Amino acid sequence: MLDKPVSRPNDLSAYWMPFTANRQFKRAPRMITGADGMHYVTDDGRQVLDGIAGLWCVNAGHNRPKIVEAIQTQAATLDYAPSFQMAHPRAFELATRLADLSPDGLDHVFFTNSGSESVETALKMALAYHRAKGDGGRFRLIGRERGYHGVNFGGISVGGIVANRKMFGTLLTGVDHMRHTHDLSRNAFARGEPEHGVELADDLLRIAQLHDPSTIAAVIVEPVAGSAGVLLPPKGYLKRLREICDEHGILLIFDEVITGYGRLGTNFGADYFGVKPDLMTTAKGLTNGTVPMGAVFAANHIHDAFMSGPDHMIEFFHGYTYSAHPLACAAALGTLDTYAEEGLLSRGAEMADYWADAIHSLKGLPHVIDTRNLGLIGAVELEPIAGAPTKRAFSAFLDAYHNHDLLIRTTGDIIAFSPPLIIEKEHVDQIVDRMTKVLTALD
Repeated sequence: MLDKPVSRPNDLSAYWMPFTANRQFKRAPRMITGADGMHYVTDDGRQVLDGIAGLWCVNAGHNRPKIVEAIQTQAATLDYAPSFQMAHPRAFELATRLADLSPDGLDHVFFTNSGSESVETALKMALAYHRAKGDGGRFRLIGRERGYHGVNFGGISVGGIVANRKMFGTLLTGVDHMRHTHDLSRNAFARGEPEHGVELADDLLRIAQLHDPSTIAAVIVEPVAGSAGVLLPPKGYLKRLREICDEHGILLIFDEVITGYGRLGTNFGADYFGVKPDLMTTAKGLTNGTVPMGAVFAANHIHDAFMSGPDHMIEFFHGYTYSAHPLACAAALGTLDTYAEEGLLSRGAEMADYWADAIHSLKGLPHVIDTRNLGLIGAVELEPIAGAPTKRAFSAFLDAYHNHDLLIRTTGDIIAFSPPLIIEKEHVDQIVDRMTKVLTALD
């Protein structure tokens, strides 16, 4: 018989927190105990305005009845079903609903549990597709500097955020990176897509010439680079990437973990920019952040290339124990119902001008060197403190939370905003008013 476990004090030390300054947090914890609509509730009873939709994911706002009810009902009906060689009806219902939302021709959906897993899945699909087509010499994967594609080995290999890569060895081989599109010298304070920089897409041609285009399997980019600080594609940039990929037989993957499900006022970023990828990774807004889930959309030609050989053979040796988990499927269906009934997937377009005016009204405040926006995404870039990068933005984050009841997101010295799609003009005004006070007080 096991001895009775020794009771230890809950001094917060057991939980190693992700992407967090653990020592700073545990000296002065920021605890959330509830949420509803546009607000979080803190352990000291404050209502904190959610300026970032949780972590870019709570698109429909918090505590939405249809989503809550769907999860509760599913948990009491079917808690789990194996995902290998078995399935449950909700998985097929959800895949059909999603295929109906996706750009024409991306009619097949593979379920994962996160954006990171969606990226790994899409990269493996791209490599395996070329093998299935008899073109196994295509093994290279091309990402972009300052790109974020999750934190698994494939994602950080094609990703281009230095801090996410530098501790983890050689990563995947056969990977290269295009230049990023952020250009303050020409595009500072741009409203919407920047005017300058379409030529940066031709960096893919430079890489193709260096390695031989016949060795490149896929290029992966975020339509809008969110985690790097809301880096916007110049006008025509994504269309040019599509042209180059088509010219050289390269697959184009859009990482839509942030831009999917209404963030830009359209179903997906692909719709907003009028560019159709071959593979599209999603997560976050798929279940409104309630239950972990991701989905990879595959073009018909990708899917069909695998559907050969004996019927009893597995076509794609990949998947997860929790792929298409019943609770996640229920949450996603409840989320899609909520989006549809409230018109939330297009609400970003309706609010875009008011939101743009609000973000750019912060121009001219202390240390602000850029403001930028697209759909219901915004960013304020701050001049770094010499010798102390990230400190100024982190100070703004702490001040906003503790003194102004506003939750923002920082990356480097950039403040990012991505509010729930249910946001009203009064909430936009509150964000601007509170951020004005925060920025004015910055050292």
